[in-house]
Amino acid sequence: MQVGIGELMALGSAATWAFGIVLARQLGRSLPPPALNLLKNGVFLLALLPLTLWLHTGPLPRLPVREVLLVLASGVIGIAIADTLYFRALNELGAGRMGIVGNLYSPSVLLLGFLFLGERLGLQQWLGFALVLGGVGLITAGDGDGATPRPAHALRGVLIGMVAVALMAGAVVMVKRVLETQPLLWVSTLRLSGAVGGLLLMAALPPLRRWFAFAPARVPWPRLVTAALAGQGLSMVLWLGGYKYTSASVAAILNETASVFLVLMGALWLGEPLSRRTVAGVALTFAGIACMLAGSSP
Repeated sequence: MQVGIGELMALGSAATWAFGIVLARQLGRSLPPPALNLLKNGVFLLALLPLTLWLHTGPLPRLPVREVLLVLASGVIGIAIADTLYFRALNELGAGRMGIVGNLYSPSVLLLGFLFLGERLGLQQWLGFALVLGGVGLITAGDGDGATPRPAHALRGVLIGMVAVALMAGAVVMVKRVLETQPLLWVSTLRLSGAVGGLLLMAALPPLRRWFAFAPARVPWPRLVTAALAGQGLSMVLWLGGYKYTSASVAAILNETASVFLVLMGALWLGEPLSRRTVAGVALTFAGIACMLAGSSP
C-alpha cells in the first residue's frame, strides 16, 4: 500500500484520538458523558469556526441542501450520540479495554463501504473481521490470569461501546462522497455544528436535562480545553482528512492503531492493569487489522 497524505492523516488521527480519550477518561470522573461531549465539542467549535473563516479564500462553498443535511445528520449521529455512548463505555471499561472494543470500527466501515460505497471485501478482509471480533470477545469474558479484576459492568460497557463504534462508522460513510468534493474544514465545521446543535437540543429536553448537569467548580478546565482542541478537534480534522484523501477501508484500518496507543497510555498514564488477556486481545485484533490491510492493498 502506498503511503500518502490520507494515510498519514489517518495515523495522526489515531494518535491524537488516543490522547484525547485518556484525557476524557480522567474528565469522566467529574463530568457525565453527555456534558463532557457537549463541552468538548462546544469548545472546539468556538475555535474551529473562526479558523475556517480565516483560512478560507475565495467565495464561500455552496453545498446542495441534500449534502448539508447529510453532514448535519452525520454530526448528530457520529458525534452527539456516538461519542456520548463512547464516553459512557469508557467509564465502564477503562481506556485499554475500550481501545480493543474500538477495533470493531474498521470492520464496520468495511461492511458499510461494501454495502453503500461499492468497496469490495476479499477473503483476507473477512478473516480480519473474524479476528477482530475474537479480540473483542476476549475482554467480555473477563481476565483469565486472576490478577486483573473484571469491570463490574464489562458486558454492558462492551455492548454500549459496540453501538457507539457502529454509529461512528455509519456517520463517516454517510459523508464520504461529500468529503471527496467539498473543502475539508468547511465539512468539519458543519458536521461539528450539527453535533453541538443536537447536544443542545437534547440538553433542553426535560427528561434528559439531568444527564447534562455538572458542577463547574469541579471541572479541570485546562484539561478539558486540551482534550477539546487536541483529542477532539485535531483528531476529527485529521480523521475526516484521511477519508477525503484515501479510501474509506484503508483510512478505517489505519485508524485502528489508536487501540495500541490507548492500551499503552491507559497502562502508563492511568495505571490501568495490563493483563495477559488484554495483551492477547490487542494481538488478535491487530492480526485482524493486518489481514484487512493486506486485503485492501492494490
